[in-house]
Amino acid sequence: MPTLPWTTPNPATAGTEALVMASRFELHSLRDVPRFFLKSLAVWRQLRTAPGALGGSLIAQPLKRTFYTLSAWESRETLNAFAGAQPHRSTMTSLRSTMKTSTFTFWEVPVEQLPIPWAEARTRLARAASEKAASEQAATQDAPRPA
Repeated sequence: MPTLPWTTPNPATAGTEALVMASRFELHSLRDVPRFFLKSLAVWRQLRTAPGALGGSLIAQPLKRTFYTLSAWESRETLNAFAGAQPHRSTMTSLRSTMKTSTFTFWEVPVEQLPIPWAEARTRLARAASEKAASEQAATQDAPRPA
């Protein structure tokens, strides 16, 4: 499936910073893909009217069971309000069991740098996944072992 192109729901104020969020979701099974994709489209429609949303894009790779999101926000508060509103909140709750892995990363950029290139987002997601794996490995190595 092609990338849903960068959409700009609200104009950014020049000279300000945007909070950028990138995510990667890998599903357990190909059976989960249609449901995940349809629910993602509802969230995509929500983003297009969300207060504080400065932009967003989506990549769906159904045969790889992988979805990527990239969005920019006026603030952490506007992102949190979006995540807590419907349909996003119930969608994420209902799809949690379909997730094999999920990775998130956040950073700030001047609004003049929007839209963020997908190459940068993927690089940051790969770094976040690597850091998460290293942290989980360290935690299991530090865990007490049964005697």
